[in-house]
Amino acid sequence: MTVTPISTLDYWAMLVGEDDSLPLFEAAASVAQDAYPGLDLEPLLDAVDSFAARLRGRLTDDATVVHKLRMLNHLFFGELHFRGNANDYHDPENSYLNRVIDRRCGIPITLAILYIEIGRQAGIPLQGVCFPGHYLVKTRANGGEVFIDVFDQGRSLSRGELEARLVNHLPDDADPTLELGHHLHSARPRETLARMLRNLKMIHLRDDDWGRLLPVQQRLVALLPDEPTELRDRGFVYSRLDCPRAAIADFEAYLDAAPDCADGPAVRVRIDELRPEADRLN
Repeated sequence: MTVTPISTLDYWAMLVGEDDSLPLFEAAASVAQDAYPGLDLEPLLDAVDSFAARLRGRLTDDATVVHKLRMLNHLFFGELHFRGNANDYHDPENSYLNRVIDRRCGIPITLAILYIEIGRQAGIPLQGVCFPGHYLVKTRANGGEVFIDVFDQGRSLSRGELEARLVNHLPDDADPTLELGHHLHSARPRETLARMLRNLKMIHLRDDDWGRLLPVQQRLVALLPDEPTELRDRGFVYSRLDCPRAAIADFEAYLDAAPDCADGPAVRVRIDELRPEADRLN
């Protein structure tokens, strides 16, 4: 019997199909298959399992969360030497977990995804936080919440530090002491993956790298089926890649899903511009 290999996009759609069973680390790791075709994810999953096993072997059943965090930080930063790539923050390699593990460096969100997976396997209830400008990790300890910056060697952040970081992302008349709570909720895996992909999207847009942007946009459309703007954005990518029929299909689907969108007239103009190109393909 011949088994047809599943495409990376189909595999992605399968992984992110249901919120309740969405495996964050595996889905995040699979993003690297766009840049590294044929990448086998099993070695990555095995590597993380081995990291977590090392940590579990050092923890007693009665260890406090604070002690577990110290042990996780010692392993992650002290022994495995993971660090934030401050020197080349916008390198796409920072978003591919195979390269993060190989190079031992990444950006806040990829380091956090790895840190969370190791910690959870060792019994530490860690969660991601889509904090403005800088993805964080949190857990509960000593009757309150602890917020951790994995990009900064696992440093715990005080409320004052969080408020100071938030100021740059608020209107001038907003009070960070009142707004902070709105930005500290636990991120669902789907939110985390969307933020990770949008980081890559911004990088490829900055570089006008439409060929590398397309698979990122394909993943966003599959991940966020209720956000028609991702269909629109894929349409623009197709148009830049001289795929007018695909672009028109996405633009029309966008207008059907969001008939009152503010950019509707501009999108309709773009459809009219693309139709002669599509007709020439007949």
